[in-house]
Amino acid sequence: MFSNSYASLPEGFYARIDPVPVANPRLIKFNGSLASELGLEWCALDDGALASIFSGNSVPEGADPVATAYAGHQFGQFVPRLGDGRAILLGEVIDRDGVRRDIQLKGSGRTPYSRGGDGRAALGPVLREYLVSEAMHALGIEGTRAMAAVTTGEFVVREGRLPGAVVTRVARSHVRVGTFEYFAARGDNGAVRRLADYVIDRHYPELKPDDRRYLELLRAVCRGQAALVASWMHVGFIHGVMNTDNTSVSGETIDYGPCAFMDGYDPGTVFSSIDSMGRYAYANQPHAAQWNLARFAETLLPLIDADPGRAVEAAGPVVEQFAAAFDERRVSGFSAKLGLQTSEPADAVLIEAWLELLRRNDCDFTLTFRRLCDAADPQGPGARAAGADAALRSSFQRPEEFDGWAREWRARLGRETAPAAGRGAAMRRVNPAFIPRNHRVQAMISAAIEGGDFAPFEEMLEVLSKPYDFDPRFELYARPPRPEERVLQTFCGT
Repeated sequence: MFSNSYASLPEGFYARIDPVPVANPRLIKFNGSLASELGLEWCALDDGALASIFSGNSVPEGADPVATAYAGHQFGQFVPRLGDGRAILLGEVIDRDGVRRDIQLKGSGRTPYSRGGDGRAALGPVLREYLVSEAMHALGIEGTRAMAAVTTGEFVVREGRLPGAVVTRVARSHVRVGTFEYFAARGDNGAVRRLADYVIDRHYPELKPDDRRYLELLRAVCRGQAALVASWMHVGFIHGVMNTDNTSVSGETIDYGPCAFMDGYDPGTVFSSIDSMGRYAYANQPHAAQWNLARFAETLLPLIDADPGRAVEAAGPVVEQFAAAFDERRVSGFSAKLGLQTSEPADAVLIEAWLELLRRNDCDFTLTFRRLCDAADPQGPGARAAGADAALRSSFQRPEEFDGWAREWRARLGRETAPAAGRGAAMRRVNPAFIPRNHRVQAMISAAIEGGDFAPFEEMLEVLSKPYDFDPRFELYARPPRPEERVLQTFCGT
């Protein structure tokens, strides 16, 4: 069942260590559909056996647990030794599509990289990671998946005593830009080459015959990050800690810490309590990604060309091209959200005018886009006759500002070749009705911590499993928070 190709790399890449057992593990949630996708037979195990495995108390047969080494730029400052301080890679499985997937415990105890930390996780961040990672998957955004969540029967000390928990996450790999930085900072170009070859073999095998495969690896990772960050922008997602150690070379969203989704649209929105300068604000995410990719390029320079000058000349344009790749993805995604299937040069202007309109009127990002779907489709649910236009106009503090934009938008829609009757349905496939609203997430966490009530967690998982399909039973989950309900800060949980 298990293998561990990463553990076949030299021991400097990781430390072999077993998870630290916990006192009284209890299963909160097991993702049976994901287990089936991975080809695992754990569905036949009872809750006690699953809790033992996913707390780290029982190591599955064939697993080869390791904590991986990496460095990272954290808010722009380089830290030469980070690593899995509270996570252990149990091993890898080959899923039903033939793709190698990591299975990792997070909150599984101290490792050699813990740097004085307890290696544990609190229940709140575990529930947030499980819920948001599964919501992102349902939204169609690349990211780690959640396999299980388990309480430990122990407490961790953060702002107070909090119940401990472990989350099990699944990824195409956990190799990060910071993994490359770890070896590059030590001048170990041999290890950088070994890691690059491993990543190419695992994620980009089509590059293996290419004489310039390390430059093409940089290009592939840049493309992946451009697509990923653009997809975040389309749904108002803010990662919160876009450090190089949280930048996956496989193009996945990784490390859901103080992440959140915007309510009212504001490009400067920041939730993370540790991002006091707004480095990773919503609108800064593409710039942060390009900065991280420049750090990745620096680690690959000796592999790209033995001559430093030629290496920079080759790598520099690749990193610079990230901006154009991101802009193309961003515009195409927002065009689809506005109902545009063809492309015109002025579409970007129409998009920016719409977003500025949302900002000036403090419009709810998700709800206003969703109402736009109804206004675009006179034949669909929420037709104009039922007040779709009125509902959309009510989103704006100054509706007359919307009216001017709407005239241009409808004129642009009139130049589309696709039938108007299906436009709203197409828009609803890219404009979610439900997102993990921060006040709902916090209420769910509070219910679990304060009362041991996991029913809100289960209900939110059900709602967010079909984010594009509006279900009247869950209408409350589509509503923005009232002013007194707004949650303005999120926390890492470390």
